[in-house]
Amino acid sequence: MALAIGVDIGGTKVAAGLVDEQGGIVASARRDTPSHDPARIEEIIADVVRELQASHEVEAVGIGAAGFVDAARSTVVFAPNLAWRDEPLRVNVEKRCGLPVVVENDANAAAWAEARFGAGRGQQYVVVLTVGTGLGGGLVTGGELYRGRQGIAAEFGHVTVEPGGRRCGCGGRGCWERYASGRALILEAQELATVSPAIAGRLLELAGGRPEAITGLHVTRAAQDGDEAALEAFRVIGTWLGQGMAALTAVLDPELFVLGGGVSAAGELLREPAERSLQERITARAYRQVPAVRLAEFGPEAGIVGAADLARRR
Repeated sequence: MALAIGVDIGGTKVAAGLVDEQGGIVASARRDTPSHDPARIEEIIADVVRELQASHEVEAVGIGAAGFVDAARSTVVFAPNLAWRDEPLRVNVEKRCGLPVVVENDANAAAWAEARFGAGRGQQYVVVLTVGTGLGGGLVTGGELYRGRQGIAAEFGHVTVEPGGRRCGCGGRGCWERYASGRALILEAQELATVSPAIAGRLLELAGGRPEAITGLHVTRAAQDGDEAALEAFRVIGTWLGQGMAALTAVLDPELFVLGGGVSAAGELLREPAERSLQERITARAYRQVPAVRLAEFGPEAGIVGAADLARRR
C-alpha cells in the first residue's frame, strides 16, 4: 500500500495524517503552530512527519498551506496568518525529512480531496467552496486541479460582488467573502439581534443576552432550534453564496458545487438557500443544466487527505 503524509498548516495548528490510496487516514498527529517563527514551523512539520513514518513506509509528504503557493508547488509566496514571505518551504522541509515534498494551497488541497474521494468523486468539473471564517475554494476541471499561471487561481472569496461594499482584509471592498462566510453570518445575526430582538429570542439566550457576543456556533444552534433571526441570517448568507455561484457558472460551467468549510456543518441551513439562489440567478436556466449543489463529505481532514494525494501523484 502506497502511503503518503498530508500536513495541513493553519494559523493555530499543524494537523497531519498518514493517508492511504483510497483517501483513508491511517494515523494522525497534531501540534500548535508558532505562527511568528517560520523555522520553528518547519521543525514542527518535520517532527510530525517523523512521528507518522516511525512505523510505516512513506513515499512523499504533501503540505497544505493557507496562502499563495507558487506554480512549482514549492514556495509559499504570501501567507496572511503566518510569517511566510517567499518561503522556500518544499526545499527546507525536504532537507529536514529526507522525503519528496509537494506544497499546495490548503483550499486547493481540500478541493482535491472532495473531487477525488468525497462529494465530487466521479465528476470532471467541480468547484469546491470552503465556507469558513473567510471564503476559499478550488477548481477541478477535466479531472485536474486548476492552479493558474502563477499557481494562485481560485481565490473565489476575493471576487467583487458589491462594488464599493464592505471593506475586506485583502485591502479591497465588496469581496464575496465579506457577504458569504462565517464572519458574514455572525455580522448578520448580530445586526438582526440588535435591531429586532423580538425575533432573536433563542439566539440572544445562547449569547447571554448580548448581540455582540453571538458566535457562529450560536447562530447554527439557534437556527436548528427555529430562531427566526438565525434562520434569516443563514438565508442571507446562502443567497449571497448562490448569487456568486451563478456568476461562476457563467464563467466555468461546472457540473457540481461542493460546499465545505466550518459553516457547511450547518447542512441544509446553508445548502438549501444557496441552491435556490443559484437556480434563480443562473443565466438562461431554461436552456442549460443547473449544477448540482452538495455538502462536502470530508470535515477538517480534507486538507490532509488532499495534500497527501497530491504528493503521491507528484
